[in-house]
Amino acid sequence: MINILIVEDEFLIANLISETLEQAGYRCKCVYDGESAANEVEQTTYDLVLLDVMLPKIDGFELISYIRQYQVPVIFITAKADVKDRVQGLRLGAEDYIVKPFDVAELLARVEVVLRRYHKCDEILQVLDCTIDTVSRTVYKKGVSVELTYKEFELLLLLIKNKNVALYRETIYEKVWRDPFCQDTRTVDLHIQRLRKKMKWEKHIQTVYKVGYRFIEESDK
Repeated sequence: MINILIVEDEFLIANLISETLEQAGYRCKCVYDGESAANEVEQTTYDLVLLDVMLPKIDGFELISYIRQYQVPVIFITAKADVKDRVQGLRLGAEDYIVKPFDVAELLARVEVVLRRYHKCDEILQVLDCTIDTVSRTVYKKGVSVELTYKEFELLLLLIKNKNVALYRETIYEKVWRDPFCQDTRTVDLHIQRLRKKMKWEKHIQTVYKVGYRFIEESDK
């Protein structure tokens, strides 16, 4: 399992990030100051560090220099939105720079990109009774191939990787179709209907009233 260290001095934000990532299948540890983060990286192997800049004891810009010697990728998550701060963070070696407040779906996507860049993401996903190969873009349900279109496959991955998270139709459209949302929800709704039918996941791809959809991984009853 992927291990992620969250270094954030605001408890509510740290817990929100941790809960979001754990729902997506990652193992998380939260610490709330730079000194504790340095100790954690020294004592435990992590696949990724999510690092605030303004921290007690040791700030994030100083801490990243220490973390880099352990070859652990870092994403800054901070309220410091100035371009000079972004540039400084990236020049210090961060893989990405996310400004608060952030959308949880975007956070998950950026985490996934960095983990994939470091070859830390699983290429084969086992979800319910299905095997999903993210490289060959094939899906097998109980050993039988499920034929999905390109957009249906992208939609499937988005839902799975945001397990238990209610995604707005607008977010789904922009992530899957990579275009600004055009106020027409029929495209998303029709693709969801087809995906449910092909995967036989009527109980697992839920409609969230006035929001959109979410994937839950529970046994059929």
